[in-house]
Amino acid sequence: MVKGNKVTIVEETEQEPTAAGSEGESPVEGAVAETATEAAPEADIAEEAGGDALQTRLQKAEDESRNNYDRFVRVSAEFDNYKKRSAREMEEFRKFSTEKLIKELLPVVDNLERALISAEHPSAEERGIKEGVELTLREILRVLERFGVHAIESLNEPFDPTYHQAMMQEPRDDVPANTVISELQKGYTMHDRLVRPAMVVVSAPTASREQEKDAGQSG
Repeated sequence: MVKGNKVTIVEETEQEPTAAGSEGESPVEGAVAETATEAAPEADIAEEAGGDALQTRLQKAEDESRNNYDRFVRVSAEFDNYKKRSAREMEEFRKFSTEKLIKELLPVVDNLERALISAEHPSAEERGIKEGVELTLREILRVLERFGVHAIESLNEPFDPTYHQAMMQEPRDDVPANTVISELQKGYTMHDRLVRPAMVVVSAPTASREQEKDAGQSG
Protein backbone atom coordinates (compact mmCIF):
# COMPACT_ATOMS: atom_id res chain seq x y z
CA MET A 1 0.00 0.00 0.00
CA VAL A 2 1.47 3.12 -1.19
CA LYS A 3 1.09 6.12 0.88
CA GLY A 4 1.07 9.42 -0.90
CA ASN A 5 0.99 13.02 0.13
CA LYS A 6 -2.24 14.84 -0.38
CA VAL A 7 -1.76 17.66 -2.73
CA THR A 8 -4.07 20.57 -2.46
CA ILE A 9 -4.44 22.57 -5.59
CA VAL A 10 -5.51 26.11 -5.07
CA GLU A 11 -6.75 27.90 -8.12
CA GLU A 12 -5.68 31.51 -8.46
CA THR A 13 -8.53 33.86 -8.94
CA GLU A 14 -8.19 37.26 -10.71
CA GLN A 15 -8.35 40.12 -8.25
CA GLU A 16 -10.46 43.14 -9.12
CA PRO A 17 -8.73 46.50 -8.95
CA THR A 18 -9.75 48.77 -6.14
CA ALA A 19 -11.45 52.05 -6.78
CA ALA A 20 -8.67 54.07 -5.26
CA GLY A 21 -6.01 52.25 -7.25
CA SER A 22 -7.68 52.09 -10.63
CA GLU A 23 -5.43 51.71 -13.64
CA GLY A 24 -2.51 50.78 -11.50
CA GLU A 25 -2.46 53.85 -9.29
CA SER A 26 -1.95 53.53 -5.63
CA PRO A 27 -4.29 55.33 -3.20
CA VAL A 28 -1.53 57.81 -2.32
CA GLU A 29 -0.93 58.72 -5.95
CA GLY A 30 -4.60 59.34 -6.49
CA ALA A 31 -4.79 61.67 -3.53
CA VAL A 32 -1.83 63.67 -4.83
CA ALA A 33 -3.37 63.97 -8.25
CA GLU A 34 -6.65 65.18 -6.78
CA THR A 35 -4.85 67.78 -4.66
CA ALA A 36 -2.92 69.07 -7.70
CA THR A 37 -6.14 69.39 -9.66
CA GLU A 38 -7.74 71.43 -6.90
CA ALA A 39 -4.61 73.72 -6.58
CA ALA A 40 -4.42 74.54 -10.32
CA PRO A 41 -7.14 77.30 -10.30
CA GLU A 42 -5.55 78.92 -7.25
CA ALA A 43 -2.18 79.01 -9.06
CA ASP A 44 -3.81 80.62 -12.10
CA ILE A 45 -5.41 83.27 -9.88
CA ALA A 46 -2.09 83.99 -8.16
CA GLU A 47 -0.31 84.27 -11.52
CA GLU A 48 -2.97 86.64 -12.84
CA ALA A 49 -2.75 88.78 -9.70
CA GLY A 50 1.03 88.90 -10.02
CA GLY A 51 0.70 90.02 -13.65
CA ASP A 52 -1.69 92.84 -12.69
CA ALA A 53 0.69 94.01 -9.96
CA LEU A 54 3.61 93.99 -12.41
CA GLN A 55 1.58 95.97 -14.95
CA THR A 56 0.67 98.49 -12.25
CA ARG A 57 4.30 98.90 -11.23
CA LEU A 58 5.33 99.27 -14.87
CA GLN A 59 2.69 101.97 -15.45
CA LYS A 60 3.78 103.79 -12.30
CA ALA A 61 7.42 103.68 -13.41
CA GLU A 62 6.47 105.06 -16.84
CA ASP A 63 4.49 107.90 -15.23
CA GLU A 64 7.39 108.77 -12.95
CA SER A 65 9.79 108.68 -15.90
CA ARG A 66 7.51 111.00 -17.91
CA ASN A 67 7.17 113.40 -14.98
CA ASN A 68 10.94 113.42 -14.44
CA TYR A 69 11.50 114.15 -18.12
CA ASP A 70 8.98 117.01 -18.04
CA ARG A 71 10.72 118.47 -14.99
CA PHE A 72 14.07 118.10 -16.73
CA VAL A 73 12.77 119.95 -19.80
CA ARG A 74 11.36 122.77 -17.64
CA VAL A 75 14.55 123.07 -15.60
CA SER A 76 16.65 123.08 -18.78
CA ALA A 77 14.49 125.83 -20.29
CA GLU A 78 14.65 127.88 -17.10
CA PHE A 79 18.42 127.48 -16.92
CA ASP A 80 18.78 128.49 -20.56
CA ASN A 81 16.66 131.59 -19.93
CA TYR A 82 18.75 132.33 -16.85
CA LYS A 83 21.96 132.15 -18.89
CA LYS A 84 20.53 134.44 -21.56
CA ARG A 85 19.24 136.89 -18.94
CA SER A 86 22.59 136.86 -17.13
CA ALA A 87 24.41 137.46 -20.41
CA ARG A 88 22.14 140.41 -21.20
CA GLU A 89 22.58 141.84 -17.72
CA MET A 90 26.34 141.46 -17.96
CA GLU A 91 26.34 143.17 -21.35
CA GLU A 92 24.17 145.97 -19.98
CA PHE A 93 26.51 146.37 -17.02
CA ARG A 94 29.54 146.45 -19.29
CA LYS A 95 27.99 149.05 -21.58
CA PHE A 96 26.66 151.34 -18.88
CA SER A 97 29.14 150.83 -16.06
CA THR A 98 30.69 154.23 -16.82
CA GLU A 99 27.38 156.10 -17.05
CA LYS A 100 27.86 157.83 -13.71
CA LEU A 101 31.33 159.01 -14.73
CA ILE A 102 29.96 160.23 -18.07
CA LYS A 103 27.33 162.31 -16.32
CA GLU A 104 30.03 163.92 -14.20
CA LEU A 105 32.08 164.77 -17.29
CA LEU A 106 29.26 166.40 -19.27
CA PRO A 107 29.33 169.66 -17.25
CA VAL A 108 33.03 169.91 -18.09
CA VAL A 109 32.12 169.67 -21.77
CA ASP A 110 29.47 172.34 -21.27
CA ASN A 111 31.97 174.72 -19.70
CA LEU A 112 34.49 174.20 -22.49
CA GLU A 113 31.82 174.90 -25.11
CA ARG A 114 30.75 178.06 -23.27
CA ALA A 115 34.37 179.18 -23.13
CA LEU A 116 34.66 178.79 -26.90
CA ILE A 117 31.43 180.72 -27.47
CA SER A 118 32.60 183.60 -25.28
CA ALA A 119 35.92 183.68 -27.13
CA GLU A 120 34.39 183.74 -30.59
CA HIS A 121 36.56 186.70 -31.59
CA PRO A 122 39.69 186.32 -29.48
CA SER A 123 42.57 188.73 -29.46
CA ALA A 124 46.03 187.66 -30.56
CA GLU A 125 46.96 186.76 -27.01
CA GLU A 126 43.75 184.73 -26.49
CA ARG A 127 43.93 182.83 -29.77
CA GLY A 128 46.37 180.27 -28.37
CA ILE A 129 44.15 179.69 -25.32
CA LYS A 130 41.13 179.16 -27.55
CA GLU A 131 42.96 176.63 -29.65
CA GLY A 132 43.97 174.75 -26.50
CA VAL A 133 40.38 174.67 -25.31
CA GLU A 134 39.22 173.42 -28.70
CA LEU A 135 41.78 170.61 -28.65
CA THR A 136 40.76 169.64 -25.12
CA LEU A 137 37.08 169.61 -26.06
CA ARG A 138 37.67 167.50 -29.17
CA GLU A 139 39.72 165.00 -27.17
CA ILE A 140 37.04 164.66 -24.51
CA LEU A 141 34.33 164.19 -27.15
CA ARG A 142 36.46 161.56 -28.87
CA VAL A 143 36.80 159.64 -25.59
CA LEU A 144 33.07 159.91 -24.99
CA GLU A 145 32.35 158.50 -28.44
CA ARG A 146 34.53 155.50 -27.64
CA PHE A 147 32.11 154.74 -24.82
CA GLY A 148 29.05 155.15 -27.04
CA VAL A 149 28.19 158.71 -25.96
CA HIS A 150 26.74 161.02 -28.62
CA ALA A 151 25.17 164.46 -28.57
CA ILE A 152 21.47 164.72 -29.43
CA GLU A 153 20.73 166.69 -32.58
CA SER A 154 18.05 169.13 -31.47
CA LEU A 155 18.19 172.41 -33.43
CA ASN A 156 15.46 172.75 -36.08
CA GLU A 157 14.13 169.30 -35.13
CA PRO A 158 10.54 168.62 -34.04
CA PHE A 159 10.16 168.67 -30.28
CA ASP A 160 10.46 165.15 -28.87
CA PRO A 161 9.66 164.81 -25.15
CA THR A 162 11.72 161.63 -25.07
CA TYR A 163 14.96 163.55 -25.70
CA HIS A 164 14.01 167.21 -25.18
CA GLN A 165 13.11 169.20 -22.11
CA ALA A 166 11.23 172.36 -23.08
CA MET A 167 12.35 175.29 -20.95
CA MET A 168 10.19 177.91 -22.71
CA GLN A 169 8.18 178.66 -25.82
CA GLU A 170 8.75 181.47 -28.27
CA PRO A 171 6.20 182.62 -30.88
CA ARG A 172 7.62 182.24 -34.37
CA ASP A 173 6.14 182.59 -37.84
CA ASP A 174 9.12 181.32 -39.84
CA VAL A 175 9.12 177.75 -38.47
CA PRO A 176 6.40 175.20 -37.73
CA ALA A 177 5.02 175.05 -34.23
CA ASN A 178 6.74 172.76 -31.71
CA THR A 179 10.11 173.07 -33.39
CA VAL A 180 13.34 173.38 -31.41
CA ILE A 181 14.65 176.85 -32.20
CA SER A 182 17.32 177.16 -29.52
CA GLU A 183 19.41 174.83 -27.41
CA LEU A 184 20.25 175.96 -23.88
CA GLN A 185 22.09 172.78 -22.96
CA LYS A 186 23.01 169.82 -25.13
CA GLY A 187 21.55 166.40 -24.48
CA TYR A 188 23.44 163.13 -24.74
CA THR A 189 22.71 159.45 -25.24
CA MET A 190 24.83 156.45 -24.32
CA HIS A 191 24.29 153.37 -26.49
CA ASP A 192 20.87 154.80 -27.43
CA ARG A 193 19.97 155.25 -23.76
CA LEU A 194 19.18 158.79 -22.66
CA VAL A 195 21.85 160.12 -20.33
CA ARG A 196 20.69 163.73 -20.23
CA PRO A 197 17.85 165.43 -22.12
CA ALA A 198 18.51 168.55 -24.14
CA MET A 199 17.18 171.77 -22.61
CA VAL A 200 15.56 173.61 -25.50
CA VAL A 201 13.35 176.52 -26.54
CA VAL A 202 10.34 175.48 -28.62
CA SER A 203 8.52 177.54 -31.20
CA ALA A 204 4.88 178.47 -30.70
CA PRO A 205 2.41 179.89 -33.23
CA THR A 206 1.98 183.68 -33.19
CA ALA A 207 -1.33 185.41 -32.51
CA SER A 208 -1.86 186.17 -36.22
CA ARG A 209 -1.32 182.53 -37.12
CA GLU A 210 -3.75 181.44 -34.42
CA GLN A 211 -6.34 183.85 -35.83
CA GLU A 212 -5.78 182.48 -39.34
CA LYS A 213 -6.16 178.97 -38.02
CA ASP A 214 -9.40 179.83 -36.21
CA ALA A 215 -10.74 181.58 -39.28
CA GLY A 216 -9.99 178.58 -41.45
CA GLN A 217 -11.74 176.24 -39.04
CA SER A 218 -14.84 178.47 -38.82
CA GLY A 219 -14.98 178.80 -42.60
